[in-house]
Amino acid sequence: MMKWLSVAIVAGLIFGRFISSTCQHYPDYLYQEATRGFSMGLMGVAPQMNAECWTQWFDRDDPSGTGDWEVLEHLRIENPGKICPSLIDIEAKTLSGLSAVRAGDVIHKSDTTTGFVCRNQDQRGKWCNDYRVRFRCQPSFCGCWTQWFDRDDPSGTGDWEVLDHLRIENPGKICPSPTDIEATTLSGVSAAATGDVIYKSDTTIGFVCRIVDQRRGWCNNYRVRFRCQPPFCT
Repeated sequence: MMKWLSVAIVAGLIFGRFISSTCQHYPDYLYQEATRGFSMGLMGVAPQMNAECWTQWFDRDDPSGTGDWEVLEHLRIENPGKICPSLIDIEAKTLSGLSAVRAGDVIHKSDTTTGFVCRNQDQRGKWCNDYRVRFRCQPSFCGCWTQWFDRDDPSGTGDWEVLDHLRIENPGKICPSPTDIEATTLSGVSAAATGDVIYKSDTTIGFVCRIVDQRRGWCNNYRVRFRCQPPFCT
């Protein structure tokens, strides 16, 4: 029993060391890494680490016409620099978070060449769901994420996580040219899943949810973080 307890403790220490890989000069920053677990061998615990890099979610179309066409070529044009040249994988989900398989739609295309296509003509007695997609890239494309920032709350006109203000209040903690922004509620729900109408969410302005845009009369309380390239982190 004590032997297995010792192994578990060692595994925990190793796991803790690898899962919190930080940038050398900026300890608040974490590389976007995913741990695939550990395998037991004759020599003990061997960590099996795979760094994963996913783009942001994209949703350029809805199924009101012939279907939902999240075509890679169009996404590249509309989002310059946000999709890597050589893709590893694609993931598609409905706006409510269901996988394409669970949604029950017949999917025409879902690959790293064309993108994602759900055609209404392929469905039985219904339209396609509305989908969003993201793409997996090499880890070097993602770089690292900053810490989370939460400088405002929605008690006034809304939640204003403005990049200029965040830079002033957090000197040196946000790279000069962020490549992406992520916003979630304080409980971790993505902005897309909250139902809020988002006024701004980009790497120029930052993130803004205005109360005036909401039917229910209030915004959730959000936090934001920014993606930076490795030279800023290492």
